[in-house]
Amino acid sequence: MLKMTQTNGDTGLPTVAEIDRRSLLKMTGNGIAAFSLAAAVTGPATAQPQVERQGKWDKTFPQSDKVQHQKLTFKTRYGITLAGDLYRPQNARGPLAALAIGGPFGAVKEQSSGLYAQTMAEHGFVTLAFDPSYTGESSGLPRNVASPDINVEDFSAAVDCLGLLPEVDRERIGIIGICGWGGMALSAAAVDKRIKAVVASTMYDMTRVMSKGYNDSMTLEQRTRALEQLGQQRWKDVEAGQPAYQPPYNELHGGEAPFLVEYHDYYRTPRGFHPRAVNSGNAWTITTPLPFMNLPILAHIKEISPRPILLVHGEKAHSRYFSETAYAAAAEPKELMIIPGAVHTDLYDRTDAIPFNTLTAFFQKNLPASA
Repeated sequence: MLKMTQTNGDTGLPTVAEIDRRSLLKMTGNGIAAFSLAAAVTGPATAQPQVERQGKWDKTFPQSDKVQHQKLTFKTRYGITLAGDLYRPQNARGPLAALAIGGPFGAVKEQSSGLYAQTMAEHGFVTLAFDPSYTGESSGLPRNVASPDINVEDFSAAVDCLGLLPEVDRERIGIIGICGWGGMALSAAAVDKRIKAVVASTMYDMTRVMSKGYNDSMTLEQRTRALEQLGQQRWKDVEAGQPAYQPPYNELHGGEAPFLVEYHDYYRTPRGFHPRAVNSGNAWTITTPLPFMNLPILAHIKEISPRPILLVHGEKAHSRYFSETAYAAAAEPKELMIIPGAVHTDLYDRTDAIPFNTLTAFFQKNLPASA
């Protein structure tokens, strides 16, 4: 039986460190700028996800009358309590196929992942959009820190959660990762064989962009200097007893690259702004890049096979090369779908660009009901 609990919500953000954005970009050879740096609940472990009391609708998209929605929490293998939004088709009967959905990197479940989750529930799936560890309504201190290992585990924990629901068929669980969580989804699918199919939409490989810079432009000298500066920041953090934070994300001061303007137009306007999102004027810790510069998340992408991969990317997206190189590295069965005219952020929320019918057909084919 699901237990009713009440969330404590977000714990708030420490003060952002006084460091100018251009210095920060130089510090990582333009890698940090490229990764959409635009951007607690705890309790005893239970055998079932804990259901949260439903408050007001606080998503960046309209609520659908075709699905049931409820909030819940669940534990990761590391003991972090994640907060999620569960969407079920109205009047659906199990066992059903289910999807765990995360991203973009620095976003919250009230943004793109929630839109994907609600829409795919309209198409007949049980879906779960979740806040990653240390962000949004999920637990973990300090706030707004990320790690490739922890964030890949977040996906597997979401699979755990879905598999505990009585209406879900454990043999029919897939995942969708958006933006930086596209790379996390591919990594999770490689290591977690319970995941039967994976979609990466407008995908970023966060470990690649932070360790090599945008378009792999970071030199060894730049990488070495960035790691030395991050090491010095660790001394400052440990002496202060708390981490320092990067400048607020997605503020425009003039002269930014077009893709940074696109991020601003999503995260900092009514179109996609959410106060809990790292990308909506909050920030990651300065030392967040450290594990991403050391742990390549797509090293085992071939091991997803024989389970299928669908990569979706915009034709005009600055990030398109991530999906193209991931596609080349992956084994069959795989598919790369390019959306004509679309930029990176169009696949966050533009329902005329996101190929939901294709996603539905992909998961219906690869998460089939048993005969």
